[in-house]
Amino acid sequence: MVDRFAPYRVLLASRVRSQTTYGRSFALDVFGSAGVGIFEFAEVYIIFANVDVLGGLDFAGVAMVFALANLAFALADLIVGHLDQLPTYLRAGTLDAFLLRPLPVLAQLVTSDISLRRLGRATVALVILGIVLPLNDIDWTGARIALLVIAPLAGAAIFAALFVIAGAVQFWLVEGAEFTAAFTYGGSYAASFPASVFAVPMRVLFTFVVPAAFVAYLPTLVLLDQPGPGGLPQWLGLCAPLAAAGIWLVAVLGWRAGLRHYTGAGS
Repeated sequence: MVDRFAPYRVLLASRVRSQTTYGRSFALDVFGSAGVGIFEFAEVYIIFANVDVLGGLDFAGVAMVFALANLAFALADLIVGHLDQLPTYLRAGTLDAFLLRPLPVLAQLVTSDISLRRLGRATVALVILGIVLPLNDIDWTGARIALLVIAPLAGAAIFAALFVIAGAVQFWLVEGAEFTAAFTYGGSYAASFPASVFAVPMRVLFTFVVPAAFVAYLPTLVLLDQPGPGGLPQWLGLCAPLAAAGIWLVAVLGWRAGLRHYTGAGS
C-alpha cells in the first residue's frame, strides 16, 4: 500500500534536522521567540498597573485570554507561518516547481518548512496559562476541561486558515504582504485582549469577519461563566470549532481560486 504522507514526512524531517543541527543557533532562535512572548505579556502587565479591570475581566482573566491567544498563534505560526513568503515565491518563479509535482500545492508549501523557533513563544504562553489558571475562579467540569483543551487547537486552526487566506490573496496582489499582515498578525494582537474593549465596528470585524474573538476571549467567558458584551453572548465561546471550520472553508475556496488565477512566472 502506497504511503501518501511519506513525502511530507521526509520534507519535514529534513527541515527539522536543518534547524537543529547547530544547537547554539537554534537555542538563540528559541530564546528570541520566547522574548517576543514575554515582551508582549509585559504590555498586559503595564496596563494593569494603571487599571484594575479591562473589558470586564481582571488581570487573571485577561492573562488567560492572552495565554490562550498566544499559544494558538504560536502553534499556527510554527506550522504555516512561512506561507507569508509566498510573494517571494511568486516573484522568483519558485512556485512553478511546486506545480510540477504530483502533490497538492498547499500541502507542499505547508510541509516545505517548519519554524521550530516558535516553540519558545508557545512555551511562554503555556507557562503563563499554568500560572494564571489557579488564579481564576473556575468551576471545573468535564465540559470546561474539554473546552480548555479544544480552544487553543481551534484557535490555531483559525490562525492557520488566516495565513492560508493571506497567501491566497497574494496571487492577486503579489506585493500585498503588509496588507494581509493586518489580518494575520493584527488578528493575533486583537485576540490577546477582551473583544469588549473595542468599539462595535472593530468588535464585529474581529469576531464575524476575522474570528479572533473565538480564539481566546469567548472561550474564556465560558470558563469564567461570565456574560459577554452586547452582541457577543457567552455561548459563542462553545462555537470556536465551528468558527475554525467556517474560516477554513473560506481559506480553501480562496486558495483554489488563487491557484486558478496564477499563470506562472514566465507568462
